[in-house]
Parts: sequence; C-alpha cells; structure tokens
Amino acid sequence: MIPNHGMSRREHLRWWGAGATALAAGALAPPLAAGQEKQPPESPEVVADRARRMQWWHAAKFGMFIHWGLYSVYGHHEWAMEEEGIPVAEYELLAKQFKPQPNAARAWAKLAKQAGQKYMVMTTKHHEGFCNFDTKLTNYCAAKQGPGRDLVAEYVEAARAEGLRVGFYYSLMDWHHPDGARCATDEAARRRFVEYTHGLVRELMTNYGKIDVLWYDVDWPLDPKGWESEKMNAMVFKLQPDIIVNNRNGVPGDFSTPEQEIRASRSGRAWESCMTMNDSWGYQRADDNWKSAKTLVGNVIQCAQGGGNYLLNIGPKGDGSIPEESVERLTAVGRWMDKHGATIYETERSRVNDSVFAGFTRKGNTLYVQVANWPGSKVAVGGIKTKVTSAKLFTTGQKVELKQEKFRVQFVGLPEQAPEQPVSTIAVEFESEPVQDNEWTRRERPRRGVGV
Repeated sequence: MIPNHGMSRREHLRWWGAGATALAAGALAPPLAAGQEKQPPESPEVVADRARRMQWWHAAKFGMFIHWGLYSVYGHHEWAMEEEGIPVAEYELLAKQFKPQPNAARAWAKLAKQAGQKYMVMTTKHHEGFCNFDTKLTNYCAAKQGPGRDLVAEYVEAARAEGLRVGFYYSLMDWHHPDGARCATDEAARRRFVEYTHGLVRELMTNYGKIDVLWYDVDWPLDPKGWESEKMNAMVFKLQPDIIVNNRNGVPGDFSTPEQEIRASRSGRAWESCMTMNDSWGYQRADDNWKSAKTLVGNVIQCAQGGGNYLLNIGPKGDGSIPEESVERLTAVGRWMDKHGATIYETERSRVNDSVFAGFTRKGNTLYVQVANWPGSKVAVGGIKTKVTSAKLFTTGQKVELKQEKFRVQFVGLPEQAPEQPVSTIAVEFESEPVQDNEWTRRERPRRGVGV
C-alpha cells in the first residue's frame, strides 16, 4: 500500500468527525482523470460471468484487510525498509525474529465476523518481499524462517471456520528480490522476475483451495506488458474460475480500489475503498491517530450509499495479536451492524445522497436515512422528487409521522435525543425508487422579492 504522506486527515475524515458535514453526493465522486475507468468493450458473456462471480461481493459490502509481515516485528510502519533506508541484509534479520503465536488468524477471523465483515484479504507478500506462505521458489518465506510454518494456510483455515470469504493480497513490487528494480532496464532480469512472480501467484492459486479475491498491489517498476499481466490473469482464472481480481496489476480487472478515500465510480464500475483505522497499514506502535467508531460506521454507510464496498484494515503486531484500539473499534462497529446490518448488506446505490447530518442506503424503494448528527424532533431532507408512503424507526418499528412538500420531506415527532448511537436509522418507503435533486430545488424554489 501507499503511505499517507501529504494526505490530510481532513480528507480522510471529511464525512464523519468533529463538525463533519455528512455524506454529500458531490464529494462522493470527484472527477476522475481522463481515461481512468475506460475499459475495452466486453462481450455479453464476459459481462455476465463477472456479474456471476461478483454477486456475493456486491452483497457483502464490508471486509477486513490484514497487513502483516516482517514490518510488524519492527513496528515502524510497513514502508520502513524503504523510508528508513534499511539495507537488505539488516532487514533480513527480522525474518528470524518473526515468531507469531500459533493460529493468530483465528482471533482476526472471529473479530471480523463479530464486526459484521463478510470477507478477509490478507497480505501474502508485501513490498518487503517476504512470503507469508510456504513456497518452493524462495527461502525468504514463513515456512523456512522464524515462523516455521505456513501463515497463509492458518489464515485460510481461520477465515473458512467463521464462514468468511478468503482473499489474498499480493504486492508485485519487491524490495528484496535482486531483480526487483533492475527488471525495468534489463530484459533478462525482467524475464527472471516475471517468471518468479507468476510462479508465486500460481502457488497461491493452487495450494489453498477455492480463493475468492486476488488483490494485487503496486506494479512498480513495470507496465502491464512488462508484467505480462493479461497472461497472469488468464492463469489465475484458469486455476480459480470463480475468483475476482482488482485493477492494480495494470489491467482493469473486476473492480477499482480507491485508497484512503471514498470515491464512488461515476461509470457504474465496481469499486472498493480500502482504509486504515489509524494512519498505518502495518503495525506502527507510535501511531495513535485512530478513527472513531462513529467515523468507521459512517464510512461503511458512505461506501454502501455509493454502491461500493469498504475494506477496513487491521495491522497485527509481530506476534499476531491485534492492537486493542482496533479491537475496541471493530467491536463497537459490530454492535451497530448487529442491529443495522440489513440496511447495509445487499443494498444498491442510492440516488438520495445529500444531507448535512445523514447518509442514505437503499434497497429497492426503501431508503434508510442514516442520521449521524441527530438534529432533534424533526429530520428534514430536501430535493426529494418521489412520493413517500410511510416511515418508521428501523430498529423498533415505531411509526414516524411525515410531511411531504414540493421541495422537502419532514419526519416529525421524533425524540429530541438520538435513539441510538453512533447512528440512528429511519426506514422510509417510497412509491418507486427514491430520487433527490437539490439543484432542482435551488433553481425552482420561489424567491421573495427585493425589500419584501
């Protein structure tokens, strides 16, 4: 993953934090670079097969990312090897010190399930080049170094035991392999390194049964042609015909991956926002900039509102234990998801998305008004152009009185204090798919005359 240098916390938390405005549509999807989401035309058969493979993923909405490796022992951030200029020979010593407790992944999987997450994605190899799995292609791997066993196998077993889908993260960039940089200018090195890379991916796709997600990362220093990415994906799909892959090996794949921001696709392409709970992907003992549970719930809502998924990271320590701050926050998110999960899972992109105090998720003609900043006994939403038929508090079923006018809908007679924390939900039924147009309100709402 890419470190956060130069990215403001305000950008990361602009939706949910002290004084945050809420889930406004305009900021959901800023303009993308020209051609960013363009893809070559695909046959109906390819489109239908992707829909089949991704059906579970679109329903899931919420997953756990796990960054774990030698950097977890060092505890200085996952980019420490490069950013601190650590020599390879010195960094390699961490491989002998990496001795995690047995089956640490069981606690991760139990926490993921408790938090309401439906799938997991674990680092099999990060940029440092160390393989968390047993491989025949290098001795720089968990089975032949400090752990003395296959950590990926333990993770797969743990995820399946909790009924969670299994994903593998794989970094193409490699700071350890001797051809990892010179492959950009030396063709013989490129061929060796690409053969090595394809071989590792082949092992991952062969040795662990059915895998649901392959999550590539950082394709430096080659382009898709240099990585032979199309060939690599063809091999992946031959071995795992039901898998989905992301776009970070330089070809479009099945979904896009905005990082440390929530950016809905304007084209309708599948997308997943990956984020940290503090400012680090790997364990960083000094990083105390933790997002609140309210922020995390808000991010789940915002992703679902835009038709996307939320992949939330934990960075276990070197022994595999999860930082207590992560446990506390995911436990709190899980309490909310236990009651409100039906307003997140299997939802569709909402065409109501503009409010200063709420987000919106949707199933068919039902709109869930997710009120984070409870305004009191009246909640009003402007620009609604679809007729409302009824409303209720989601978790209790208590009827909510409403008044619909041309330019707004008001929900009245509500409690002065928020009925739930950190987000309260009003379920609203419409005659058809709810649509909001606040620009229409701005243009058409009558003005008063000057001096009146």
